[in-house]
Amino acid sequence: MLKYILPFLTAVIFSFTLTPLVRKLAIKIGAVDIPKDNRRVHKEPMPHMGGLAIFFAVIIVTLIFLPLSREIISIILGGTIIVMGGILDDLRDLNPKAKFMFQIAAGLVIIIGGVKVDFVTNPFSRDIALLDLRWLSIPITLFWIVGITNTLNFIDGLDGLSAGVAMISSLTLMIVAARFGYSNIIVLSAAMAGACLGFLPYNFNPAKIFMGDTGALFLGFMLAAVTIEGVMKSVATIAIVAPILILSVPIFDTTFAICRRLLNGQSIVAADKGHLHHRLLNRGFSQRKSVLILYSISAAFGLIAILVSQANSKQAVYLSLALLIGSVIVAAKLGIFEKRN
Repeated sequence: MLKYILPFLTAVIFSFTLTPLVRKLAIKIGAVDIPKDNRRVHKEPMPHMGGLAIFFAVIIVTLIFLPLSREIISIILGGTIIVMGGILDDLRDLNPKAKFMFQIAAGLVIIIGGVKVDFVTNPFSRDIALLDLRWLSIPITLFWIVGITNTLNFIDGLDGLSAGVAMISSLTLMIVAARFGYSNIIVLSAAMAGACLGFLPYNFNPAKIFMGDTGALFLGFMLAAVTIEGVMKSVATIAIVAPILILSVPIFDTTFAICRRLLNGQSIVAADKGHLHHRLLNRGFSQRKSVLILYSISAAFGLIAILVSQANSKQAVYLSLALLIGSVIVAAKLGIFEKRN
């Protein structure tokens, strides 16, 4: 257990130490988020690009504690590409197409490195245990990578929200990966969780720095890549279920946002004030309480993912479907599908 605690604590120390330095750098080079519309919750200019501290903490811990296998190298290179795109976006506001190209490039790098979804478990058939994806492996992996990379960025609207949700998701992934003995994934997950925890004292309300696209996209990418290596390559039923449960808050919020925008004839990349955190704020919750509520939801789904990982049966799929239906009902009650400019 100590060999997994050390990477976590090391990441905490590096992230906590580097964040003030990154904050000074962000101010110096003009990486500052100026509130231009009422969609933003903060009222004063705020340095962002804080995710650079998270990136360095994760990479340093990875280099210290893990052997450089083909998969690990590809994840590091892919994460670096994402961070480069994130820095440019924090400085210049890249258009969606440019950001998409960075994400595709990062996805292709890890696919070449062997990090891809090769098969899908079939929990409903005893005759066909696995569905071999063959050539579909590449587009499905890219869809997962690009999708999850952006989900964390979508929810990054309140102080500490993305960092806390990413930390909870990483801790959950670490525990689930431990069930299968994936030591490399446990260390990577511990590094991400520790880096987020070290960043949170500066990012929780009232924030001193935002992680920006640099951090949100990097953490989203890492979670996407690590879930492939740590869960999706398992032959257990949870290979389908666990990743969705672990990343439930960003996945559901993004899915609901896309549905809402399509139903209202908007572009799926159009910004609005209809996210879960906006709905909570509209109901009178403070920033802190809204964030803590979403932390609790993420932790609850994480606990379910851990419990499901012990089941290894189609009951896990039924449970997930029930949770999905329940989530849609709750979202509808919150008015998540209603247009909110």
